[in-house]
Amino acid sequence: MNRAVFLDRDGVLVRDVHLLARPEDIEILPGVPGTLAQLHRAGFKLLVVSNQPVVARGSLDEAGVRRLQKLIEDQIQLAGGPALDGFYFCPHHPKATVPAYRVMCECRKPRPLMLQQAARDHGVNLASSFMVGDRITDVIAGAAAGCRTVQVETGMHLAPPIETEQPLDSSIKPGHVCADLSAAARWILEQS
Repeated sequence: MNRAVFLDRDGVLVRDVHLLARPEDIEILPGVPGTLAQLHRAGFKLLVVSNQPVVARGSLDEAGVRRLQKLIEDQIQLAGGPALDGFYFCPHHPKATVPAYRVMCECRKPRPLMLQQAARDHGVNLASSFMVGDRITDVIAGAAAGCRTVQVETGMHLAPPIETEQPLDSSIKPGHVCADLSAAARWILEQS
């Protein structure tokens, strides 16, 4: 079985601009390409799991989200980072403006379905893996999937929790809190 680092996208890999929908707004956060290369060399699968309400809000369609992700991954690789192993996203929102996406889904974090699906697809042992995110809902999803969790302070860590259809379990705390993905990787490698 493989080990993975599951990564939220906005606020962890790229600057969170609130509903990233335009290529010109992509800004890879400092240190991300090198840090991803370090985790890749250590044998971790690198799997992005991201809520993408831009679809539910009508700013992008699902194909547009994939195109934008490809541009992000291209920029990471141009800066010396590795190819990412997978990208999973939830297009739903409980108050979507596009009716087709206004559903009570199982994939929207804090639910763990995206991590579980990625683990199945890539032969990942969740108990040997880590979830890195900037929001408490990332931490809750990681914990629900059985991963160790890291909350980074490069995004929306101080913002109110995202809208969810079920109450958040306030007893769940991150296993580690740190400044950014580079610090998260140092901790992950120490734990491994």
